[in-house]
Amino acid sequence: MGYVISLLVLVLMVFALVDIIRRDDSQVRYMPKFVWLLLVILLPFVGSVLWFGIGREYPEGGISLQRPARRQAGYPPHAPAPAAPADTRTTEQQLADLEREIEEERLRAEIAKRRNGRPSTGSGTQEE
Repeated sequence: MGYVISLLVLVLMVFALVDIIRRDDSQVRYMPKFVWLLLVILLPFVGSVLWFGIGREYPEGGISLQRPARRQAGYPPHAPAPAAPADTRTTEQQLADLEREIEEERLRAEIAKRRNGRPSTGSGTQEE
């Protein structure tokens, strides 16, 4: 009889661990998923019962056999997540832009060096 109880606790623990791992972070209550995993591993029966009792969110209409829909954090469920901006430039155009930026930075540094090296006269003409 002890083997049957041990086997049932083991099966319950495995189901709880799989459910915790597959569940989205937004559907986990009270503690982070990592803490729930540790609780179920260290205290298999108590942790599993607590997980299925209070740790996970159930659908409002009852238990559904469909996989829960994943949603992006910070966005409402009906709004699609914004797409990452695509750079349509070719590699040659990107390299040319980078070379222009480097040259511009070099010229700015040279201008700043010249300004700091000579005192300004204030009249706009240079003395020779």
